Amino acid sequence: MKRALISVFDKTGIVEFAKSLDSMGWEIISTGGTSKKLKEEGIHVQDISDLTKFPECFDGRVKTLHPNVEGGILAIRDNEKHKKQMTELGIEPIDIVVCNLYPFKQTILKEGVSHEEIIENIDIGGPTMIRAAAKNYKFVTVITDPEDYDLVIAELRQEGDTSAATKEMLAAKVFIHTAHYDALIANYFSERLNIKYPKTLTLTYEKKQDLRYGENPHQTAAFYASVKGTEGTLTGAVQLHGKELSYNNIGDTDGALETLKEFEEPTIVAAKHANPCGVGSAATLLEAYQKAYEADPVSIFGGIVAANREIDAATATEMAKIFLEVIVAPSFSKEALEILTKKKNIRLLQQEEIGRKNPKAIKAKTVLGGMLIQDLDTQLLNESEIKIVTERRPTEAEMKDLLFAWKVVKHAKSNGIAIAKDQCTTGVGPGQVSRIWALENAIRQGGDRIAGSVMASDAFFPFPDCVEAAHQAGITAIIQPGGSVRDQESIDAANKYGIAMLFTGMRHFKH
Repeated sequence: MKRALISVFDKTGIVEFAKSLDSMGWEIISTGGTSKKLKEEGIHVQDISDLTKFPECFDGRVKTLHPNVEGGILAIRDNEKHKKQMTELGIEPIDIVVCNLYPFKQTILKEGVSHEEIIENIDIGGPTMIRAAAKNYKFVTVITDPEDYDLVIAELRQEGDTSAATKEMLAAKVFIHTAHYDALIANYFSERLNIKYPKTLTLTYEKKQDLRYGENPHQTAAFYASVKGTEGTLTGAVQLHGKELSYNNIGDTDGALETLKEFEEPTIVAAKHANPCGVGSAATLLEAYQKAYEADPVSIFGGIVAANREIDAATATEMAKIFLEVIVAPSFSKEALEILTKKKNIRLLQQEEIGRKNPKAIKAKTVLGGMLIQDLDTQLLNESEIKIVTERRPTEAEMKDLLFAWKVVKHAKSNGIAIAKDQCTTGVGPGQVSRIWALENAIRQGGDRIAGSVMASDAFFPFPDCVEAAHQAGITAIIQPGGSVRDQESIDAANKYGIAMLFTGMRHFKH
């Protein structure tokens, strides 16, 4: 008689699965709550303690860790030595193992959960059992996912056994599952003990969706989400309208969200290729959108727009006048949805916690053969380290705009320049190999609007050429980190032209 061992925490579909096995003459062995559930449904079940001749003990911590269980799973059925040992030891084979693990993930996500409860939800016997079955997949079918019950039953009914291909596929799912499970446990302890960079690093993510393609149509891609810390992020957003997000949509929208989190006042961030192309802050969201649009009416077309207030009808009406790929906001009014959903291709995303920051988040970047990992850049500047290094001090209005521009340039790819006036970008120059080129691009973009603006640079000026170009464009104040051995040349140039200049002592490279 074929035998199946069933021990599951998630009992979705398990009764129907067990009834199907029972109807085909399988012997079913089970544990604890699973055994009770199956018996209540009229299924004949042998308790695990009858198999092991040993009671479940220590509050269920030990029940399947026994040679009669592990031997029945691990014995190689076509190995004569193993067959002889099974007979001598009175061990009978177990042909199917059905087990899903204690809910460790769900436990660590619970509000106010205690360390003791988390520890009790670390499964020991389950991983041992399914890993054993997966190792011996040539002879044992192992199921960890209720979605696979129907497949196994169908093959058993048709062929009398699970196919070799299915056995191997199910075994692979086990090792993916246990790797994820153990990574969660390891990361929990690292976080608890504040081990930021352990000797070995295992990151784990859960697939949110397959993507149509990657950066380009000839590349494949998928979108994965962190298990924890998704509040206020794109992975936690709800899509209200539009076709599925693409790889580039996700990257660009994430860049817009990062920039948006710097602002408390009503703000719109327009982004292109993960760079801010127009940012505006105002008393109302409509005014903020108008500023962001006017900052760069060319680049915003086909771009991403992120808002930190509800999209109302008036703002939606203006947004609907051009083609936008994605709009993400904490909410949309009913009237705004009616206006925007008339545009078939626009994606509308709702992220209620859009302003929430994630101070414990990390940034990871793959390189060929490895990975770089660092803290998220959550700081803006240290006010106690700001130095006014020129003879002229910035006016109150200039200071407000300098801080605004500094928030924007922090999120522009390096070398980055952000120029702003009246809480609105007038020019952004991201991602150049030369800082003067970044400034020249920003000035060219802004045109006549640059005069009277202030400027932020994500890193210091190695030469005074940026100050000279700023003067020629009519820029009145500059904020930059300082720290060049030739700082004095830039200071002298700023004094010569009556430009106020601040050093922050902090740079914001973004590569």
